[in-house]
Amino acid sequence: MFNKIYEKVKSFIKRNYKDIIFYVVLLVLLRVFTYPLPYYIYSGGGIIDLESRIELDSNEKGSYNLAYVKQINATIPTYLLSFIIDKWELESVSNATIDDSETRKDIENREKLYLEEANSNAIINAYTLARKEINIKSSDYKVIYVSQDSETDIKVGDTLVSVNGISVNNNAEYKEYLNTLEIGEELKVKVKRNNKEVDCYAKLGSLNGEKAIGLYLVNIYDYEVNPEIKLKFKWNESGPSGGFMLSLAIYDRLVPDDLTKGRKIVGTGTIDANGNVGEIGGVKYKIMGAASKKADIFFVPSANYEEAMQTKKKYNYKIDIVKVDKLEDAINYLKKTN
Repeated sequence: MFNKIYEKVKSFIKRNYKDIIFYVVLLVLLRVFTYPLPYYIYSGGGIIDLESRIELDSNEKGSYNLAYVKQINATIPTYLLSFIIDKWELESVSNATIDDSETRKDIENREKLYLEEANSNAIINAYTLARKEINIKSSDYKVIYVSQDSETDIKVGDTLVSVNGISVNNNAEYKEYLNTLEIGEELKVKVKRNNKEVDCYAKLGSLNGEKAIGLYLVNIYDYEVNPEIKLKFKWNESGPSGGFMLSLAIYDRLVPDDLTKGRKIVGTGTIDANGNVGEIGGVKYKIMGAASKKADIFFVPSANYEEAMQTKKKYNYKIDIVKVDKLEDAINYLKKTN
């Protein structure tokens, strides 16, 4: 029985050995060339029309767009190509990681919280500048990062409720209270986690010369507005860098004039509750993406302006680069230009 099976296998191999060798080599090559390396490759991304993200009446003839960076995991072929293709940039995975002790879930939670903060700040600024009705009912002070050096059982995503029984509602109150305590003191911290209040602890230390417990926090506001607005971001969209452009797009929908005047407007930058536009990363790739989509204007934070202009000059892009420090800067520019 065994001899018959052996002879059949032997005969099959003799008849098909070339095909077998070909498929084995192919499988090996596929494995080699798709094996992930510990690098990311960044390149020119694209734009997202905010028309699909905002549910609010609009009379715009042009468009407001978010810019994004394209990021891929490096393989052997793409790693080698990154040394040839001028618009690709290689970066080690370790350089892109904030803290080796963080889990993927921690990182995802933080990016979702950044988006939530950006959206609430965008709405507050747009409605305030457009002089529309807005009522801020409350705010949650949420943890976005816990330092690996901190001594605490607080987690990313927790909402800070109180420290030693003292209610905490914003960053100023939080820092003011910590400054009344002694370094090394163990604190009783109450947080809200999964809609339940949880008792935690934290030891007070020092960070950059200030008393701290190693937490980085953001304010997420709860508000009522008129007219009503709904935002429809996708499950895989996150981060703070679209806040400024979102606020600009919402503002234009709340006022009678069409500030786009038929133009394709792209931009990037964070926004705080006071309308200040903050620095972001990857601006050169966002310029590349905007230019490839024939954008007319690119708004950029002042801190990123020099890099944006260098990218424009290097590739001779026909796009107007406009630096902004506040939301009002972009509004005034659009009002004055055609």
